[in-house]
Amino acid sequence: MAVEDSSTDVESRLAWEAKQRAPAALAAALAALLTFAGAVWGSVLFTDVPRSGLVEALDLAAQPGAVGEQESLRAATYAFYDENKASVLLSSVVRALGLLALGWAITYLAVAVRGRRPEFPKLALYLPAIGAVLSAVATMLSTVATMLSVSDFLAGARTLDDADAINSSGLLLTAQFINLPGLLALALALVLVSLNAMKVGLLTKFVGVLGVITGGLLIFPIGSPLPIVQCFWLVLLSILFLQRWPAGQPPAWRTGRAEPWPSGAEIRKQRQAAAAARRGEAPPPEPEPVAAGSARRKRKRRT
Repeated sequence: MAVEDSSTDVESRLAWEAKQRAPAALAAALAALLTFAGAVWGSVLFTDVPRSGLVEALDLAAQPGAVGEQESLRAATYAFYDENKASVLLSSVVRALGLLALGWAITYLAVAVRGRRPEFPKLALYLPAIGAVLSAVATMLSTVATMLSVSDFLAGARTLDDADAINSSGLLLTAQFINLPGLLALALALVLVSLNAMKVGLLTKFVGVLGVITGGLLIFPIGSPLPIVQCFWLVLLSILFLQRWPAGQPPAWRTGRAEPWPSGAEIRKQRQAAAAARRGEAPPPEPEPVAAGSARRKRKRRT
């Protein structure tokens, strides 16, 4: 049997949430801004990157001698990368900071969920921070590893074998190894926190479902290369944290207890009751419950 929180516990939790509300809202807004800016920066940066086509690749394969010893067609691409390495590094810093801000915002929401739902896994409180830190480290490590490998490639013979070695460097493989559990932790945190935040009424159904979709897109990034859904969800989260939700703040934020979001049928009943009250009429009667046995007998008679 669940034990109700005392009023002192609820008040202390609400006081903590009020104190952390502005930093969490700022973190969500920064996560949206930095994530979007980093993605756009990277896309624009490589718009003019030199690229080789199929015809050039076939001509290279037809050259006499070992293919791996031929000069790589990607030399111009890597030279462009090296010339713009400062911008590449800065865009990675922006994306890494966006990941850390994302972890902060989700952690705040996770703590608020556990305060209203004690059965919410305690491990889920740490998943956002763990995932964000691992992903941010992997982002920076991957960029640095690529920069070092490209520099070595340009200083050498620039052969096809040397170009292939760029993507198989130990440092780059380490970054990929770190990034996988980081993304999985972040995605799992987004799904768990969003679902449970809906159950306790901290998120509306729309925002909660959008959070679940955002978690899925971290693992399966379909659609636009820009993280539009993630950034939009983070903006909505920031508005909720600031208690500026247009339709009114969900009651669970005010009471400190689980206040499940009403279903569509319940909302319609509330609107009908309010309209009847304005007209001075009695609210519509509740439909009488139908026994399971009688319902089965009715279905049999129809058949």
